[in-house]
Amino acid sequence: MRRLIYGFSVSLDGYINDRDGSIDWTDPDDELHQFHNDRFRDVEVSLHGRRLYELMAEYWPHVPDDAPRIEREFAALWTTKPKVVFSRTLTEVHWNSTLVAEHAVEEVRRLKAGGDGVMEVGGASLAASLMPHGLIDEYQLFLVPVVLGGGTPMFPAPAERLQLRLAETRHFGRVVMLRYLAE
Repeated sequence: MRRLIYGFSVSLDGYINDRDGSIDWTDPDDELHQFHNDRFRDVEVSLHGRRLYELMAEYWPHVPDDAPRIEREFAALWTTKPKVVFSRTLTEVHWNSTLVAEHAVEEVRRLKAGGDGVMEVGGASLAASLMPHGLIDEYQLFLVPVVLGGGTPMFPAPAERLQLRLAETRHFGRVVMLRYLAE
């Protein structure tokens, strides 16, 4: 069965974007960016909520040829990686993406059963819909030393306590990765 990872850059006060939806404060240094590129290579399927997909689709397919190599590398990975986009409002998706309008939990269960590799989920609302069903196996928080005071929380209020076990910590310049496994 595939493992499902939920990972995001997160502010010290628990937000994945600011009040305006911006993630400009997450700008990774080269070491962290390379880590994300290498990690993304191992992902078989990337699951996106609508907002994250739109944010990614706005930038990564259009990275200019003179952008840093590390960004061009991720752009190539993102545009070719199989993606499943969960949205009730989008009518089409591109860049090796499949659109799913309903039954996210059932679709994620099917995708998990379809292999033995790694999938990732991006989007706080999508992840929050999967958490109560025990579908997320691992949580990766890339803790950025900024306090935003508002935005989208990485963990929208769960109905029940989510018990996790620390599996790894890693330091990247100003960012600390905390990797947790679901119990």
